[in-house]
Amino acid sequence: MSKNHKQKTNAARLLDQARVAYELVPYEVDESDLSAGHVAESLGEDIAQVFKTIVLHGDRSGYFVCVVPGDHEINLKKAAKASGNKKCELLPLKELLPTTGYIRGGCSPIGMKKLFPTYVHETAAHFEHVYVSAGMRGLQLRIAPADLIREAKAVYADLVD
Repeated sequence: MSKNHKQKTNAARLLDQARVAYELVPYEVDESDLSAGHVAESLGEDIAQVFKTIVLHGDRSGYFVCVVPGDHEINLKKAAKASGNKKCELLPLKELLPTTGYIRGGCSPIGMKKLFPTYVHETAAHFEHVYVSAGMRGLQLRIAPADLIREAKAVYADLVD
């Protein structure tokens, strides 16, 4: 992928259609380290602004999506409460691609196969922009939190300790 021509992902196409301002930001992928910490370091950004997308399954709602800061782990009790479930569990990795259309390390909260209820950790609102996966490894979306909330049809929630 050249620096002049960045590959458009489904998430980017949807943002283009909605006329949302964003930037596609490439980074070097390390297959042995798909962590948000590696992404933040590669981008030269604060890890608190680099959010990871986590897909869960609730006992009442079925699938839902949480977007949390890269330096935190999701709190399953808080995620269940925010989504109206009594309990929830992480989606097994083998179910991620068939359920969302995305792979681990490249799962965007925008443009999944279906629109799932989505919750973004409330700290995102404190930043001018945040980073989320653009829908493939090696590419992030730099986007205003309000635009992320609107386009992912998400709500803010307390999702981490």
